[in-house]
Amino acid sequence: MRRCLAMINRRRFIGAAGASLIAPTLASCSDVERARVAGVPMSGFDEDATAEEVTEGIDLRGKTAVVTGCTSGIGFETMRVLAQRGAMVIGTSRSLDRAKDACGKVHGTTMPVQLDLGDFDSVAQCSDVIHTLQAPIDMLICNAGYRGGGNERQLINGIEKHFVINHLGHFILINRLMDRLYVSWQGRLVTVSSRTAYLDAPEQGILFDDLGMAREYDDRTAYGHSKLANALCSLKLAQLLRGTRMTSNALHPGVIKTDLDRNLSAVSRFAWGTYVRFAGKSVEQGAATSCYVATNPKLGDISGQFFEDCDAVNIEGQGHIHDMAMADRLLEKSIELTADWLVEFKEPKKRGS
Repeated sequence: MRRCLAMINRRRFIGAAGASLIAPTLASCSDVERARVAGVPMSGFDEDATAEEVTEGIDLRGKTAVVTGCTSGIGFETMRVLAQRGAMVIGTSRSLDRAKDACGKVHGTTMPVQLDLGDFDSVAQCSDVIHTLQAPIDMLICNAGYRGGGNERQLINGIEKHFVINHLGHFILINRLMDRLYVSWQGRLVTVSSRTAYLDAPEQGILFDDLGMAREYDDRTAYGHSKLANALCSLKLAQLLRGTRMTSNALHPGVIKTDLDRNLSAVSRFAWGTYVRFAGKSVEQGAATSCYVATNPKLGDISGQFFEDCDAVNIEGQGHIHDMAMADRLLEKSIELTADWLVEFKEPKKRGS
């Protein structure tokens, strides 16, 4: 709760526009209890830790990572730090030129690949390109995200845009790269969700009968809805991966000023930027939890958790991020909506068989 208190104390620095923008999240802080998860090692880090600090001393040479949304913000920082530690990092972006530019700024081995999560054919093509490497994937970090502005509902194939890009696009990518994770020494699926998954998602959870959000729409709720889908998908994958060496965990990176706010109005961007300067994290701090969950040796058998500030937490009193029944239903719906782009996972043949 210390971070919530810090947010409230710093609120005096924010003007009226900024206060109205963040008021729902601030009001929700007091309603949420975060409990430590028994059996998960404590990280020893807090909200001020950076990605470089949480990976210090970790040797990733010989490892391959995929980071979606690599061109800026925590995606770029995640790619930079993993490459610095020795990993070969495949960085994706909607624009291949931007991916190339980002990869060119990193010291280490990187590979740019085009990926438009709102175009399922593009997702399939991206996975095909990655498969040409014929290399195991040790870390798949689903980081890319979309946040709309202007409260104008947009649809992709009849489904609300946030849900398509933030959840369904990644769902297809995970499915199509599962065989590469399976053959790694210990494949880790890391999904960048958000605290909005339990603060701002609809009260009833996933809107299975209204995925176009026709009845009621605003950007904040739509974003929270998609991030709840991220958290539930990670939870269900962890259950399905039991008995393998693969793990699946989701996380909240923190409140960070990134390109995710590019679709907001000028007034909202200014207010949000002011808020983040006083109550948020730097990009270096925002990438810490992603890098920690993807690399720390203590988490080799930890799966199905939701991390904040590098530690696994149970959210009590609000939201659905631990709701396995809802996760089951989400899996069925996601398969139904993306069936034409999914592949059947076939366990690789063992030597001598």
